[in-house]
Amino acid sequence: MEIIDGVPVFGTADEQTMTQIRNCAREASHVALMADNHLGYAVPIGGVVAYEGKISPSGVGFDIACGNKAVLTDMPADEARANIKKIMDDVWKTLDFGVGRNNSSEGPTDHDLFDDDTWKMKAIRGFKDTARNQLGTIGSGNHYVDIFADEKDRVWIGCHFGSRGFGHKTATHFLKEGGAQDGMMVAPLVLDVDSDLGDQYLRCMNLAGRYAYAGRDWVCSKVAEILGVTVLEEVHNSHNFAWRESHGGKDYWVVRKGATPAFPGQKGFVGGSMGDISVILEGVPSELGAQSLYSTVHGAGRVMSRTQAAGKKNWKTGEIIAPGAISREMMQEWLRKKRVELRGAGVDESPHCYKRLPEVLAAHEGTIRILHTLTPLGVAMAGPDVRDPYKD
Repeated sequence: MEIIDGVPVFGTADEQTMTQIRNCAREASHVALMADNHLGYAVPIGGVVAYEGKISPSGVGFDIACGNKAVLTDMPADEARANIKKIMDDVWKTLDFGVGRNNSSEGPTDHDLFDDDTWKMKAIRGFKDTARNQLGTIGSGNHYVDIFADEKDRVWIGCHFGSRGFGHKTATHFLKEGGAQDGMMVAPLVLDVDSDLGDQYLRCMNLAGRYAYAGRDWVCSKVAEILGVTVLEEVHNSHNFAWRESHGGKDYWVVRKGATPAFPGQKGFVGGSMGDISVILEGVPSELGAQSLYSTVHGAGRVMSRTQAAGKKNWKTGEIIAPGAISREMMQEWLRKKRVELRGAGVDESPHCYKRLPEVLAAHEGTIRILHTLTPLGVAMAGPDVRDPYKD
């Protein structure tokens, strides 16, 4: 870890990402940058920003409570390997991937979160039906459902997604109401938590958090049902959220954008790219951990933008305007070598587009401990014909 302009930086960061975190520091009490950092909208991915009495909708981002869940099952990995094609076919036809998709299975439409009084608030009153229909859908971009084998040859189920259209609409509403600037290199919107708008945002953010957790719970349970397994252990975290925490004797609202909380003893599931390992980790007591406000990475972190990877396309006509750096053949060759069974995915999610997770985790040495290493057997993501309009 290196302190750059007063910012604890794990790993390395380019100048634009550093400019973003410096902008955040102007109104924050403490900031830090995780090793999977890269450019985001107003606040960098991998950014940890702590405020006294304030909250930042820009920091939480558009996909409120996006997170990872992994569950350990009682299935031996050899059984999964022998049946991985059928498993992934069943996952692909049962679950819903893509933008604006409703849950086509018998979804959890009677979940008790829909009885929350927060739905009566004017800001989100019109979002409830959409949220109910989309609960348990995975979305697009880098959101996935994976089947893994760990170092003991046991099967894990993993997923990554957030609060879907409900979260995006909620974030959009509050960013507009708060007068946020649109763009990458702009000051983040910051609200006083005691203001009417700040209080409304916190209530809606927390509801979106419950919603995202319920969706990931449903997906992991559904995949366990497909596999016919019993769940033995669960690890579940959000990484686009704000938590009320105490650090150094002071209370803060800690916003983590693409960063996972990792207090001593707290477990987290951190995903790599589709052709690399993922891990189950936990935080350990350390001064370095305190510098990050006990945070760590949420994934490997991009090294190539989606446009750089896939090129430019006219989504109305399907015409390729400019080719990208990654071909589908390159992506498939990587996966063949790793023996990963893939469903869906565009080349903008190829392993070529990401840092290597072991290198990213090494930058946090001394703050975390790796409990399990997960090797992907099967990966399912939205198809290459799906455009991801979400901003984070």
